[in-house]
Amino acid sequence: MLSEDEMKQRWLKLKATLTEQLGKQPDLEAILLFIGIRESGLPPKQFTETEIYNLKQIAVSTILVPARYYELIWVDDFGWPNFKQLRREPIMTGSEREKFLQPYVIVYAEKHRLI
Repeated sequence: MLSEDEMKQRWLKLKATLTEQLGKQPDLEAILLFIGIRESGLPPKQFTETEIYNLKQIAVSTILVPARYYELIWVDDFGWPNFKQLRREPIMTGSEREKFLQPYVIVYAEKHRLI
């Protein structure tokens, strides 16, 4: 497990890397959208509100697979991943959710050589 300082450093490094790619500094929601687009295989475009929600859910499901919150069950013909929920995420405030998801985002980013 990473120390709080190590996690903060890696989080800042990820944000800096994505700032270079996206042209602006991303918050957690933008990072989740980035991961969702990456996992769905969709080309970047103007997404509808529903598509943005679905892409962020793909990202959350993807990053929480190692923690056994979700399991990838199949990828459809369009490359869209489908997950089975194994257990519910804890109920959290926005800041608690960000702190909860950050380590999983970092693990994903390191696994996929984003940082």
